[in-house]
Amino acid sequence: MEGNPPLSEEKDITEAGRHARGMRTRREVLGDAHVDRAVARTDAFTADFQDLITRYAWGEIWSRPGLDRKTRSCITLTAMVAGGHLDELAMHVRAARRNGLTHEEIKEVLLQTAIYCGVPSANSAFAVAQRVFAEEE
Repeated sequence: MEGNPPLSEEKDITEAGRHARGMRTRREVLGDAHVDRAVARTDAFTADFQDLITRYAWGEIWSRPGLDRKTRSCITLTAMVAGGHLDELAMHVRAARRNGLTHEEIKEVLLQTAIYCGVPSANSAFAVAQRVFAEEE
C-alpha cells in the first residue's frame, strides 16, 4: 500500500523488478541495518533463499495492496507465536513498531495469541516483546 502501485497493474513485472520492489519493502519494514546485516551474511549457500524471500515474501506478499502494514504485522506476530519462531518474533516486533503498532496494540495481539496459540507460547512471546521494548529505551 505504502506507495506501491496495485499489483494488478504489474502483471508483466520482471523478476528483477520484483526483487527491487521486495528489497524496498523489506528495508521499509525491517530497517536498513537489519537488511544490511542479512545481505552481508549472504553466501553461495544462502543466496537463493535470500533472493526467494526478497522476491516473494517482500516483493509479492508484503507489497500487496489488500492489507495495510499494521494489519500484516499483526498477522505475522501471530504466525510467529503459533510457530514458536521466537528469533523471528523479535525481528517482527521491531517491524511492527516501525509499521506503527503501539506497545498496547502488540500486547493485545499477544493476549489474543494466548487463547488461540496457547498460554506457554504467549508467555514466551511476551518475554521476547519485553526484551525488544527494553532495547528501544
